[in-house]
Amino acid sequence: MNNCLNFTVAIPTYNGEHRLPELLERLQKQLKTEHLSWEIIVVDNNSTDKTAEVVRTYQKNWRCPYALKYCFEPKQGAAHARKKAIAESESELIGFLDDDNYPNSNWVAAAYNFAQKYPQAGAYGSQIHANWEIKPPENFQKIAPFLAITERGNLPLLYKPTKKLLPPSAGLVVRKEAWIDNVPIDPILTGRVKGNMLTGEDLEMLSYIQKSGWEIWYNPEMEIYHQIPSSRLKREYLIPFFRGIGLSRYVTRTVNIKPYLKPFAVVAYMINDFRKISLHWLKYRTKLKTDLVAACELELFLGSLISPFYLWLNGYLKEF
Repeated sequence: MNNCLNFTVAIPTYNGEHRLPELLERLQKQLKTEHLSWEIIVVDNNSTDKTAEVVRTYQKNWRCPYALKYCFEPKQGAAHARKKAIAESESELIGFLDDDNYPNSNWVAAAYNFAQKYPQAGAYGSQIHANWEIKPPENFQKIAPFLAITERGNLPLLYKPTKKLLPPSAGLVVRKEAWIDNVPIDPILTGRVKGNMLTGEDLEMLSYIQKSGWEIWYNPEMEIYHQIPSSRLKREYLIPFFRGIGLSRYVTRTVNIKPYLKPFAVVAYMINDFRKISLHWLKYRTKLKTDLVAACELELFLGSLISPFYLWLNGYLKEF
């Protein structure tokens, strides 16, 4: 490892040929990084488009003092792509940007500086604004955080374990030491793939890091803009999306619970999920076909209720 490198920007991408150019252009214009030695790694997660050609074209014309690297990860799923980035990185700090996350010009500098100020931070997330292609429904803010929209004020915020709240992987910076020492080589959740919207791999990873004693933070000075196309506001995308979040919840809920307490926790969670479903149905039963947000919330509650059974029956859990 080249210990002289201060920072790595890792870009996991699947079929990102049309989204990557804007991101790479923005990374070429980062300010206040003259004192840093850093790199960019594009992790091609088994793309079938011209992602590799786009990166190679940029590499041929690259004039920046920091390297632009390309690597290929054949195992589909965001968790595999991130693990590949950790292995390929030559620095202690790895900042993840999805190919539709466009950072402000000080993102790299703000990310590096935060690590120096908060040495106990094993991971920390960005302030993420939405760049909507079309205007979302008026009540969409209730569920917008599930699309990695993270606007939690302009002061650093410590995510306390008792709050059961963690940042998304978009715009997340991780210390390599915290990842290698605590994240399993083969996590249960690996991310959405074609035909399967099961998600939660980022929360599983962060839960292990937090469980080990590292702090997880929100850094508002790292600002990015998440591009959200109109297709992601359609029912045919959002209903499976929220179902996938719910179905993953057994894992994300129980990572930090001692094994002998898990059965009791599962029962408690199921009772609470059933309560939420009942109250939600009574309140919105006549609006579920017209109120997309209410329909998404119900799908989330239903998925959460059956999550342990779904994961066990589909081979995600070795024991239940």
